[in-house]
Amino acid sequence: MTEIVPVSGPELVTYADELAALLVETVEEGSSVGFLAPLDRGEAACWWRERATFVTSGHHQVWIARDGERIAGTIGLVRAPLPNARHRAEVAKLMVRPSARGRGLGRSLLDAVEHSAAEDGVTLLILDTESGSPAERLYRSAGWTECGSVPDYAGDPAGVLKPTTFYYKPVGRGGPAPARAASPSAPL
Repeated sequence: MTEIVPVSGPELVTYADELAALLVETVEEGSSVGFLAPLDRGEAACWWRERATFVTSGHHQVWIARDGERIAGTIGLVRAPLPNARHRAEVAKLMVRPSARGRGLGRSLLDAVEHSAAEDGVTLLILDTESGSPAERLYRSAGWTECGSVPDYAGDPAGVLKPTTFYYKPVGRGGPAPARAASPSAPL
């Protein structure tokens, strides 16, 4: 049974090594999640630890999917930092271990983020993914709307520039999202 749970900043530090293994595995199998191969596991763990400050501040949220004692997937939500954008957030770093794919885990992680964002007053979610990737099928089937592609937007794990497709999805019932304290924001 897979359990999806949000993690606090201190918990993120605790899980950093295990999340680093997931990130390295994701990059090695060719998914474009912002890193180039080969990705050093120590560098990946450091990256996760750096996110803890943003999670603690409330500007980022991270969920993990636990399959027994192992992390099988993760997803993040990055809050927009400016006052006129508090109604929206970006879904980031949806990763599922290759060995755990095909069982609906990606959809469950996406559902958890959408539900939490709506409960928190967010009314619009955005995300991007490599054009033509298997992730696009997931987003479309989950009701996300494609709004365009940008050629040569990001490098894949081998460093080859690829197009990126952007998606959005309205969630929640409307109304302004709660105010957050101003602080620097770093992408997930």
